[in-house]
Amino acid sequence: MVGFEELRRPGVRVVQLLAVAACYYAAARLGLLCRLTVEGAVVTPIWPPTGVALAALLILGLGCWPGITLGAFFAVLSLTTPEPDVLGILFGNTAAPLCAALLLRRAGFRTDLSRLRDGLALVFLGALGAMLVSASVGVGVLALTGSVPRHSFWPVWLAWWVGDAMGVLLVTPLLLLLHGARRPLPLRRWKEATALAVVACALVPLAVHSSLSLLFLVYPLIIWAALRFRLIGSVLCALLTSVVATVAATDGVGAFAGLSRTEVMVKLQAFNGAMALTALLLSAVIIEQRNTRSSVEKACQELVEVLEHLTAGEAPPRPPSEADDIDDRPWPTGTP
Repeated sequence: MVGFEELRRPGVRVVQLLAVAACYYAAARLGLLCRLTVEGAVVTPIWPPTGVALAALLILGLGCWPGITLGAFFAVLSLTTPEPDVLGILFGNTAAPLCAALLLRRAGFRTDLSRLRDGLALVFLGALGAMLVSASVGVGVLALTGSVPRHSFWPVWLAWWVGDAMGVLLVTPLLLLLHGARRPLPLRRWKEATALAVVACALVPLAVHSSLSLLFLVYPLIIWAALRFRLIGSVLCALLTSVVATVAATDGVGAFAGLSRTEVMVKLQAFNGAMALTALLLSAVIIEQRNTRSSVEKACQELVEVLEHLTAGEAPPRPPSEADDIDDRPWPTGTP
């Protein structure tokens, strides 16, 4: 049995690494469907593989990093012939989510995102902070090899950094929530969820494709989703809106018509970033307030029980932790 378990563990690890590589590659192919050209370089407004990579590191552990590198290699291989500069890009794409996972672990990050500090850590440490590594290494290597002109370094760097950060802000929370899901919505909540989905599918394309620039209409929708369905609802609404806006920006229609490629990139990333931050932080605040209210209600109920026992002239019940500690104490040995 011991030998079987020892053989099974490497097999499970290999399967996990291959699954991470496959998910990374699939996310890369999806991200490449919508591409923009900034200063002669092709970039993606949202790079989902970074969100997949960070979620895999948080769920499976830091040991799954070879799967990230393997997936990134096949993603680059599908675009161009491998050259020496690919090694630098692979290093940056692997190091950035690793740095994000280490920073989040150091900050005491919880994958259920039940506290405001978890949302802030994911935004500023996981997305905005750690993704500086991939952007700096990737664009730096391309600049040194001449693939990107020196005068285009900062525009391409900004587009690369924001694309990776958006992948973390939109994809990582969704994957963490799906992994931690334990029970489906009650039947009575499905009616409201269906209504929210219908309104979102009707309102988001209208707001994005309208020439009147009605992008602000999506914010009441995100607030509704956050208040009623917490993080899972707001993140799904933000992801849907971001995908629709990215497609419209790539085609240059609606709110992005008549703009240069640089202006399209700036407007799209500002909108996606503000929307993702609103969805993530608002949901975290709502969840934290509800948890605090539940703790206060529980404390009030315990206080009521204590007062009832005191009024009846009985000794107040001991807290469960105190009773457990007493029961767990070893009984004295020897003669009295």
